[in-house]
Amino acid sequence: MRVVVQRVSHASVDIENERTVSIGPGMLVLLGIEEADSQDDADWLCGKLTRLRIFADENGVMNHDIIQAEGEFLVVSQFTLHASTKKGNRPSYIKAARPEKAIPLYEYFKCKLQEESGKKVLSGQFGAHMMVSLANDGPVTILIDSQNRE
Repeated sequence: MRVVVQRVSHASVDIENERTVSIGPGMLVLLGIEEADSQDDADWLCGKLTRLRIFADENGVMNHDIIQAEGEFLVVSQFTLHASTKKGNRPSYIKAARPEKAIPLYEYFKCKLQEESGKKVLSGQFGAHMMVSLANDGPVTILIDSQNRE
């Protein structure tokens, strides 16, 4: 699993010109699932996201996690995170999981993140054409890949 995490002051998802979900300060999590991923990858990532200290403390230092910052989560599926641009100019998405595998893992990820953090996890709609709006706070943008656990 691969995520792009952005610390946001607010973020939202519109589908068919209608606002479906929005959050205030927190994390926008763009989630890409590949065929090799499992629930173990989701468990590891959810723990990492819950404990990731990217929010300012009283001294303005990034020392607080999302729970301490009283932030919110917005998770959006994004298979394009597994694009390969090795050959030619048209990205290949061969590593991205097919919906039969990706949807159950996406749902598991959201439930696990809620369980791990104790926070309600809002989300976009898997497979929908979404318009994602955000105000990246910082900017803070971090890439985390469960296949490369640094």
